[in-house]
Amino acid sequence: MIENKEKMVSVYAEANPNPESMKFVMNVQLLPDGQSVDYPNVESALESPLAQELFNFDYVSRVFIASNFVTVTKSAELEWVKIIPELRTFLKSYVEAGGPIFNEGFSAAKAQTAGTAANGEASAEDAEISKKVIDLLENYVRPAVEQDGGNITFKSYHDGVVTVHLQGSCSGCPSATVTLKAGIENLLKRMVPEVKEVVADGVTF
Repeated sequence: MIENKEKMVSVYAEANPNPESMKFVMNVQLLPDGQSVDYPNVESALESPLAQELFNFDYVSRVFIASNFVTVTKSAELEWVKIIPELRTFLKSYVEAGGPIFNEGFSAAKAQTAGTAANGEASAEDAEISKKVIDLLENYVRPAVEQDGGNITFKSYHDGVVTVHLQGSCSGCPSATVTLKAGIENLLKRMVPEVKEVVADGVTF
């Protein structure tokens, strides 16, 4: 079980490019660095009591948990200024009380990372390109995306097309397309000439 011992917890809210998401940063470790879990609805959050509690707030539509922060995506009806104090107070009280972040038996190794293994059926050449792409995502892209309250994971590479999965605040973010094309795609094409395009899987733009 991953949980926190009783201690003084500080929580502060940090805006990100997605106006419907807010990053709540804490002074405690929730997951090992580089690992994260993304819950697009309460049904997907069965392994996390913390996420389930957050979904009890009727305005919470998505929960993303990473190393030392939780990104909450809200429904569009409410303004952040009205709900940040409530969420911050809840997170502080829950973690200070030692509430479980994940259920018994949850393995942090299952949390998605940018270094997701390449498709087992890939050719040797594709596998080598995939490794280069994964290294770039892990070292250059993921830290920046995490700063904005999200995460990026490698899914596959085939015929010049890199498919990634964006999580947390990146899902539904109005600037996600620009970030993907003008930022991530340009970087990968410059550093790995075989890459022709980068697309996102499972993201609502």
